[in-house]
Amino acid sequence: MSEDLLYSADIIGMFCRLKMNAKSDSSIRSSEMAVLIFIQKQNASVTPSMVSDFFKIAKPSVTSMVNALVDKEYLKKRKSETDKRSYTLEVTEAGQKLLDTTFDDYIKTVETLKNEMGVDDFCTFIGLMEKANTILEKAD
Repeated sequence: MSEDLLYSADIIGMFCRLKMNAKSDSSIRSSEMAVLIFIQKQNASVTPSMVSDFFKIAKPSVTSMVNALVDKEYLKKRKSETDKRSYTLEVTEAGQKLLDTTFDDYIKTVETLKNEMGVDDFCTFIGLMEKANTILEKAD
């Protein structure tokens, strides 16, 4: 493996670790937080299948995350009126409070990057992140 790939992997790994260390003391995993954010941002009712499709993860993984969030009272399940086997997901008041706190911390991190990098470098960085995300989405 080439030296530049190893160095690049180290730099990306450090960025991810620093971001993880910057987050607030949360009682949920980052994957669970992502699910909570996804549900909160939708304008329509959200089903576990929608979560599975959006994150490209297996339904049993979604079920596990949803159950953990329900147990911690951040989400609630609302049974379908037409199909009793099916349900939609809703963020609870406690879940919304957690999202508000986490979002504030996240925005502060992004704001720090923008302020310290400068507008031009920050815009370049965001553009490159978008490009990387697109490449990785296609690779999956």
